[in-house]
Amino acid sequence: MTDKQTVQAYADAWTQSIEAISELVAPLPEGAWNRPTECPGWSVRDVVSHIIAMESELLGDPRPIHTLPRDLRHVVDEFSRHCEVPVDKRRCHTAVEMASELEYTVIRRGRALRSTRYEPLDEVRWPMGPYSRDVPYHQLLRTRVFDVWTHEQDIRRALARPGNLDSPAAAITRDYLIEMLPRAVAKLAGAPSGSTAVFDVHGEQEFMRTVHVDVDGRGRVDGEVLLVPSVRLSMDWETFSRLACGRVPAHAAEAKLEGDESLGHRILDNFAVTP
Repeated sequence: MTDKQTVQAYADAWTQSIEAISELVAPLPEGAWNRPTECPGWSVRDVVSHIIAMESELLGDPRPIHTLPRDLRHVVDEFSRHCEVPVDKRRCHTAVEMASELEYTVIRRGRALRSTRYEPLDEVRWPMGPYSRDVPYHQLLRTRVFDVWTHEQDIRRALARPGNLDSPAAAITRDYLIEMLPRAVAKLAGAPSGSTAVFDVHGEQEFMRTVHVDVDGRGRVDGEVLLVPSVRLSMDWETFSRLACGRVPAHAAEAKLEGDESLGHRILDNFAVTP
């Protein structure tokens, strides 16, 4: 695909995923908005608040002025504090208010995406608190697809409404997370030089990738299938995405290890690659 076709694919995937969220939460009774999700410390309401806040900030809306309570144990650093402010601000909002604001935000952002003058490689501001920086427009959109789909799955699991594991946004998320594998294996897990880790993922987004760690301790990923890697990690797609996004601890994940189990456990323990 050309750069413009790629950007359009990202915009379409974002639209499908965020509209799915809107449809999921629109009919929810008040109590269902308070159901806990796997996103640490956040309920369904909080996840929706975060999505609204991110898309609103990209529209140029000002961030709310709000003082956080001191007893939020999941707020551990400047980034989580940045994310929490607009979330905590909305904790008093009713179900109707939340659903209406989300719907309005989706309409506004969809209109902005359709009328944008940005070219795929144009530098745009990514508003992420301490991680804020200028990135190419196509990269910003891709990251928004990943974030929205991940939170769609948070909401679906909280509501016991599975779905969209095979959606276009899921495929974009898969490719995004595959690119993170060298960091997880070589840097976070500290795999030794010369080691290899094969990820064998089955299900809706099936793939097999090998991470090689070179003599300098740097990792690279490719589609080579090794018969005897240092370790092979097998799991389904949903487990892979939950591990990579920090939604489930390694000891609770249904993953099969073959080969160097010590290395395999280190990889699983350090698998979360999202902030």
